[in-house]
Amino acid sequence: MVLGFLLRTTAKAGALATTVGGGIAAAKIATSDDPETTFKIYTAVPLRLVRDSFTVATIALDYECSLLGLPEKSAERERIKHEVHTRSARRLEELCFRNGGIYIKIGQHISQLDYVVPPEYVKTMRKSMLNRCPVSSYDEVCKLFKKELGAMPEDIFEEFNPVPLASASLAQVHDARTRDGQRVAVKVQHSHMTDTASADYATVELILNTVHWLFPSFDYRWLVDEMRESLPKAIFVYQELDFVVEAKNSEKCLDNFRRLSPHLRDYVYAPKVYWNLTTSKLLTMEFIDGAQVSDVKEIKRRGIEPSDVAKLVSKTFAEMIYRHGFVHCDPHAANLLIRPMPSNKRSILGRKKPQLVLLDHGLYKELDVATRTNYAALWKALVFSDARAIKEYSVKLGAGDDLYALFAGILTMRPWNKVIDPATDHLVVKGTDSDVSELQMYASEYFPQITDLLGRLPRVILLMLKTNDCLRSVNRSLLQGSSLETFLIIGRVSSEAVLETKKMQRKSFLLGLTIWLEEILLEARLMSMQIAVWLLQFRKALSG
Repeated sequence: MVLGFLLRTTAKAGALATTVGGGIAAAKIATSDDPETTFKIYTAVPLRLVRDSFTVATIALDYECSLLGLPEKSAERERIKHEVHTRSARRLEELCFRNGGIYIKIGQHISQLDYVVPPEYVKTMRKSMLNRCPVSSYDEVCKLFKKELGAMPEDIFEEFNPVPLASASLAQVHDARTRDGQRVAVKVQHSHMTDTASADYATVELILNTVHWLFPSFDYRWLVDEMRESLPKAIFVYQELDFVVEAKNSEKCLDNFRRLSPHLRDYVYAPKVYWNLTTSKLLTMEFIDGAQVSDVKEIKRRGIEPSDVAKLVSKTFAEMIYRHGFVHCDPHAANLLIRPMPSNKRSILGRKKPQLVLLDHGLYKELDVATRTNYAALWKALVFSDARAIKEYSVKLGAGDDLYALFAGILTMRPWNKVIDPATDHLVVKGTDSDVSELQMYASEYFPQITDLLGRLPRVILLMLKTNDCLRSVNRSLLQGSSLETFLIIGRVSSEAVLETKKMQRKSFLLGLTIWLEEILLEARLMSMQIAVWLLQFRKALSG
């Protein structure tokens, strides 16, 4: 019965898409100023809808038929489920690559969702989504240049490599040299991305809503809400697809570090923008020679310690999130480069100091004062194991009285008993097999509650979760887990941000005195944590 219904639904979706799409397309193509582009759009979107419907129906049927009649939690059911997860992950991976664009962005995000997606999906997406992105042909690149700048690449640059250095889901980067000899990186948007983005968004929304209607326990509609958060409300086009916005974001980010975090201004960098060679679909910027933040071997080859990199990444994003309220929300490994400080600064021990170069500034989120302060207060409470404050600020951020413990668990990747453990290293995830198994069991056991929580959280908090997931993945690459020093940094910056907000709202001498006492207590707690870090490091050095 389910089989027949799903097949009929898929067939109807395909027929409807073809019929409606064909009628609209004929009218649009006939009146369009760019018939070729319009034809591609109106033939691609219905095809993607059919492809989506078929893939989702196939996955759903595989689960229904393969698990039919197998007892819950039996060894046989778990074995078969693993096989279905693996097959389905590969089907979804293939769908993302065939459709491209925002589908690859979705695949990349799934690769970070250890807490809600089966590990088979996470591993499959993590292995391929950053390495197999689509590539636009040089002819397509030339057409875009002609349209945006009125000339071919070879007419504008002294040198232009037709083979891209790298390709991402929405754009690719070419190596070039300007007429005055400056080496630059030219980011070129994949053809017709802006034209199909809103249609792709609507298609994904339709599919996820349909699947939830058929299988109420399968609720990933929060993914649609998260996608919507990165769309300007007026034009319904991805902010990530407007390179002028991206360029302005990069300049604003650096200005924030100069004004609000001057102690890090030399350690955080973004490539210089060449505004005369930049449009909404082309971005020309300074070329940076750096190692990807996940390339530990190359980082060491450049004379930099991975632990120093991990601390710098933690400090940078803690300042952005808790102090600036203007956050780079896509900090995966390909967007973070590491190089030695141009000034050749070294640490007391003679090690080269790292500089973090931030790339891809398309997806930023501005936090209002209340959200930024509440989020900072929550992380302060998490670091200091304050159960009362964890509940208070989780509720203020939208988790509710019933799911605040689960929210804390998702943020830290630790079960509630570990979250409130007074031990100094209670939040540290060591990345061992037992830790991984515990997380997978936790995600499986609380899957319905997790989807409920993700559905009720404000969209801005979903973006903070995504950012948190990316940073956790970076830490995992650098340190094979998380570190106590990372949480010490988060504890300090979040606590100071809360105190700064209180100082701005100070209305009496007594309140000022209270804040002063809080500062003294904070320093004492942080010093005790720092001493604990040193002792643990000393013990590890002796045993190793």
